Amino acid sequence: MCGSIALALSATPAFAHAGTVAAQTIVCPGVADKLPDIPAAAQAEVDRNLALLDKQLQEANDRLARSVGQGGPNFVQNAILGPLASKRGATIDRIAIAIGRTAERPTGLDNLATCTLSDTTAPAPPGDGATSTPAPTTTTAPDPGTGQSIVCPSVADKLPPIPAAAQGEVDRNLALLEKQIQEANNRLATSIGQGGPNFVRNAILGPLASKRGATIDRIAIAIGRTAQRPTGLDNLATCTLSNEGGAELSAADFVDIQQVPASEQPEPSETGSTGTFLSRCGTSSEDRSNNDNLITAPGVSNGAQALYEYVGNMSADALSTNESLADADTTCRNQADQSAYFWPTLRVLGADAAETDGDNAGTAVQPSSVRLEYRGNPTSEVTTPPQFLRMLAGDARAATNGGAEARPTWTCTGFTDRLTDKYPICPSGSDLVRVFDMPSCWDGENIDSADHRTNLAFPDEDGACPSGTEAVPQLRLTLTYDDVPNTEPEGTNVPFAVDSLASEANSPNTDHAGAIVVMSEQLVNKVVQCINSDKEC
Repeated sequence: MCGSIALALSATPAFAHAGTVAAQTIVCPGVADKLPDIPAAAQAEVDRNLALLDKQLQEANDRLARSVGQGGPNFVQNAILGPLASKRGATIDRIAIAIGRTAERPTGLDNLATCTLSDTTAPAPPGDGATSTPAPTTTTAPDPGTGQSIVCPSVADKLPPIPAAAQGEVDRNLALLEKQIQEANNRLATSIGQGGPNFVRNAILGPLASKRGATIDRIAIAIGRTAQRPTGLDNLATCTLSNEGGAELSAADFVDIQQVPASEQPEPSETGSTGTFLSRCGTSSEDRSNNDNLITAPGVSNGAQALYEYVGNMSADALSTNESLADADTTCRNQADQSAYFWPTLRVLGADAAETDGDNAGTAVQPSSVRLEYRGNPTSEVTTPPQFLRMLAGDARAATNGGAEARPTWTCTGFTDRLTDKYPICPSGSDLVRVFDMPSCWDGENIDSADHRTNLAFPDEDGACPSGTEAVPQLRLTLTYDDVPNTEPEGTNVPFAVDSLASEANSPNTDHAGAIVVMSEQLVNKVVQCINSDKEC
């Protein structure tokens, strides 16, 4: 007979306290009652795997409840039922192997791996359950010993409908992605105190990204054999390190802008270009926002895992192409500027601020003014930028990447010569401001690059472009907010924060912005002429 632990696991509902479940639940065949007598030597291993089956089912039902309204018609099969069958198959196989070491190995158990979706309002069956917590944006396996975990973008819910011929291979690779994360977290837990400051990145996160990249590529290849191969999935390979439960913003993340020293700006030389060109494109609005980042995660809906606001091109989203951008309408006064300008939204926090977008709490506030200014170079004239040039300033993962690509963006009206990478507290009568200076030294060849950074570089402290690059007009985005409170933070009670990935915990140094240049030949030539002629246009 099965041991008492196995009997308890097979007879106790995972959510006995829940009463009734949601309109749909995942139903799986029982396993414990299909097993032969379990040898004493195998009992502990069998019990552990039976418990794991219950855990897998519970996690799948949690995911189902959190995923209402997500994806297309095949979302549940691709993102939940398929991976669950793969996990259950491997677990059931371990049960059979454990029994087979000292007794006859049971057969036919692999038929118990596949689960189905059932409509019900009855009490949850054994092992089934559902919750109503917000949908996850990452896959995380926390390490309770260190308080840190490895956070990876989810893959299954970014896939298109999977052809039947590819389903098995896709499921195996989705299960392998989960295994890779678990192995990496195990390594994280056993490496406390090892190496220098870059040990985790070099020894764990780097190899994990390589493994995930290869696995994700196999998924894309499998789908591509009989359907259109999905694109943009390679952006999901990189994982980050996060504090379990996420760090909380506090007064330490804020600074009195009056205590920030003024920034030194390079003086223009005789060969420099000092003209400017303004593009008036209005301010953002609620109907011009989405959770996409068309530069860092093209083709991946919700790839930003934060809310982004746009001005300019009115079609900009994860599925945009150069062609669709060129065909779109624009909010810019000059209709020849169809460029896409975007940044993560800002939220006012406080007791009345509701959870409004995944892991980002607070009431979204749009800027009261948006200034888009193309500027010159202190040491040289500027050349014409190519159509569809991608620009990116700042790093959405700066908190976990170490901040090497972070840019100070925060300031206040009346103090715009002072920029900080902390949230500023502005004095009375002064408004919050965000300033994004884009890189402006082009490699002369590429409109984008694999890391979305090496096609453009920032000038040095004297304003000169690095060797092998040429100056193009530098875009400066200036956002001003007249309805953000300037109240002093008290502990973790803070007045506002910028949207971020869950792993970044709304850190102020993750602020960033992006742009894609889409202008008519006549307009872009006018921009360059104004700047090189030292005019204000």
